[in-house]
Amino acid sequence: MEKPPPPPLFFFFFKRSETSPCILTLFLLLLFSFFLLLLHWLTPFQPLLFLRVAGGSAYGERPPSGAACDYSSGRWVWDGTRRAECYSEDCPFLDPGFRCRNNGRPDSGYLYWRWQPHGCDLPKFNASELLERSRNGKIIFVGDSIGRNQWESLVCLLAKAAVNQSSIYEKYGSPITKHKGFLSIVFRDHNLTVEYYRAPFLAAVGRPPPASPSQVRSAIHLDALNWQSKRWVDADVLVLNAGHWWNQKKTTGSNGTWDEGGTCSTYTEPERSSSASGPEPWNNWIIGEAVEWMKSGGKKARVLNITHLTELRRDGHPSKHREPGTPANSPEDCSHWCLPGVPDTWNHLLYAHLLSMNYDTRKNV
Repeated sequence: MEKPPPPPLFFFFFKRSETSPCILTLFLLLLFSFFLLLLHWLTPFQPLLFLRVAGGSAYGERPPSGAACDYSSGRWVWDGTRRAECYSEDCPFLDPGFRCRNNGRPDSGYLYWRWQPHGCDLPKFNASELLERSRNGKIIFVGDSIGRNQWESLVCLLAKAAVNQSSIYEKYGSPITKHKGFLSIVFRDHNLTVEYYRAPFLAAVGRPPPASPSQVRSAIHLDALNWQSKRWVDADVLVLNAGHWWNQKKTTGSNGTWDEGGTCSTYTEPERSSSASGPEPWNNWIIGEAVEWMKSGGKKARVLNITHLTELRRDGHPSKHREPGTPANSPEDCSHWCLPGVPDTWNHLLYAHLLSMNYDTRKNV
């Protein structure tokens, strides 16, 4: 008798957004519809989602004995050894738009900052260990291009630890420059695939209702998951990200929005004050409450909260150092992230949570 698929591990990560009441209402509907769909879709797989609720330990304050470390609360510290631990921009799985140094960025200081949680330490990222723990498994990222940032980061982190580089390839021969549908990177020596599915809204997007105004070309169906969701059910780890496409400004720059002259090229180091990121955004609270509700129903759930640590890193964007061929008068990219860079830390947190849950796909064989 064939064994049922092992329970997938789920991670949600969100960025802060400045949202109009209309979009906020739509997003709330999407969130609760989406979680209800997850409850139905994932039964009986018992998903494990990662949640970090708002708030954190004050700097220097040790958590109570036995308390879980709040990795989302902390500060960026200079670490002169960090660059040597990173992969290089020569990693073949990096999108050209994320290779900031190759695209002319003159400074490299953004590569030397390490995230230090308040009152505890992150376990050292061990790509070889993660490869072994993921043997015969599947890790899937679903979301927008910010999720793709994290996916490419993890692929390159793992690839650096692989002994045989020729054993790593895109399953269907697609180039890394493909931006529609999905990409599947195979680590043949570990029988592992690490996949990315482009689904910015997570929900299904299709034709608008009959008699819609002519300017309405598509509609978000809040009662249905993205059509590719059937491909996600056998994942051992599923990382979902959402929120960026509901953000009107889509930027962390200054002096205007991304399409109105906003800039982030003047930043060369992290914000030092924790107040620079502001209070916990409303969507984090809502997701936290929704996931807690899922947990109360017997579902294993957590949220990976990277909002605070990310908002302190305005220096980590490609800014004006965009991919070759970008017109000179194009707006700065203050949404995505240079690689290597900030998304590597997102994956360090992901790794820490996986360790805390004794993640190991070898147990499922």
